[in-house]
Amino acid sequence: MNKKPIIDLLFVLLPFSSIYAQLANEKRPNILICITDDQSWVHTSFAGEKAITTPAFDKVARDGIYFRNAFCASPSCSPSRGSILTGQEMWRLGEASQLFSAVPKELEKMSFPLLLRDNGYSIGYTQKGWEPNDFKVHGWKEYPLGKGYNQQKLQPPASGIVSNDYAANFTDFLNECPENKPFFFWFGSSEPHRAFEENSGVRHGIDLDKIEIPGFLPDVPEVRNDIADYLFEIKWIDQNLEKMMQLLSERNLLNNTIIIFTSDNGMAFPAAKNNLYEYGIHMPLAIRWPQGIQKGGRIVDDLVSLTDLAPTLLKCAGVKVPEEMTGKSLLKIFNSTSSGHIDKSRKYVFAGKERHTVCRENDLPYPQRSVRDYRFLYIRNLEPDRWPAGAPDIRSAHDWLYGDIDRSPSLTCLIDSKNEEGVKRLFELAVAKRPYEELYDIVNDPFCLTNLISNKNYQKDKKRLAKVLDKYLIKTGDPRALTGKSIWDDFPYYFNNPKSIIPYHNLIDKQ
Repeated sequence: MNKKPIIDLLFVLLPFSSIYAQLANEKRPNILICITDDQSWVHTSFAGEKAITTPAFDKVARDGIYFRNAFCASPSCSPSRGSILTGQEMWRLGEASQLFSAVPKELEKMSFPLLLRDNGYSIGYTQKGWEPNDFKVHGWKEYPLGKGYNQQKLQPPASGIVSNDYAANFTDFLNECPENKPFFFWFGSSEPHRAFEENSGVRHGIDLDKIEIPGFLPDVPEVRNDIADYLFEIKWIDQNLEKMMQLLSERNLLNNTIIIFTSDNGMAFPAAKNNLYEYGIHMPLAIRWPQGIQKGGRIVDDLVSLTDLAPTLLKCAGVKVPEEMTGKSLLKIFNSTSSGHIDKSRKYVFAGKERHTVCRENDLPYPQRSVRDYRFLYIRNLEPDRWPAGAPDIRSAHDWLYGDIDRSPSLTCLIDSKNEEGVKRLFELAVAKRPYEELYDIVNDPFCLTNLISNKNYQKDKKRLAKVLDKYLIKTGDPRALTGKSIWDDFPYYFNNPKSIIPYHNLIDKQ
């Protein structure tokens, strides 16, 4: 008898043995997800940020795994969160691929916290969950994250920070959890979402001289102060996570709790959030689980999508992963002892966008798709005749121009100085119409300032990535790729639109 196939099979299965042994011999892991609101990957002290320290994030990364190349599925909060919770690319979410949308009922059966609940977990959340969405329109029986814990309040250190006492509400949740049941808790902060209290960063000791200005923004005092205010809110969240981890330690729960720190999309600045550029889709991600991760203290370079979290957590909990999930489990990485590149099959990550706000003619979306490998970012703007950040003469539902960019001192600075030398190009990068295709060398141009799509030296990479994107969109059932048509143009937009009139601008016309 040839024993070699059996031996080969054992080596294939060996990396997964520690996870399944842990499930068989120990209690199933608890899960704590800390997801910030609008934070790019570079803004933790572990990643090299010098203006603030983030000891809680750094501990998660230092004790567990730091993912250097993690990406959201969409640079807009609710489709990104929907993709995390269902483990799917955003174009598979139907109506929920857009901000302020209703959520299709069929997504209920693949929302992983509800699957955990159905398999013995206590589940709950605080503050921002799968938002902003409407779950009543299509008849969801319950919110996908379980019961909300938001009763405990505090005096926030700045007016831009909510009064939710996150750690105290986590305590309330733990106090209600039966001792013999594992738990899942979603700590969804509202920070560092705008608006910020101006000069709150400086007032709390942030040194403006230590701030690194991304190349897509002008290095002027208004922007430097704006980033300081943003960084202060990141520090605030880190302090709350630190309290939660201390609470877990006091209750002897820390070592068997999977702690995940990430964000939904990039920083709320021009050319970042709501863009498929690097600062819009590249996310912080660190995961700590002493009883389940084979070796902590590793930095992993593999390309990871936040859609991978759902199948990973379900497998860690011993729950069947729905076939609809396009995300890929991280267990191979958990059970490795190596750093750097581990899973050779992880060659690409994908992202997309439809409508963020209603801010252009006929309330139409600005549809985009992208693919990212270890060096290049290829973006396809499917309707290049539309304004990417909103029309310059149409106010959004939130009542400002360029409505797909959050109102801020940085946006005001770009608008007021748009004709000045050194600023004009940055203003156009943020708001001007874009070509059908864009290609960026992220290694040498992380700020996505130079489009290489017409450069003859990069035509081979352009064709390769375009082919990879086409194949993946068809494989995962993107309606635009399958039919060449949009299903998203006329879905209701519920913010400031209580009657759900389609399209939204008809409501404005009647007022």
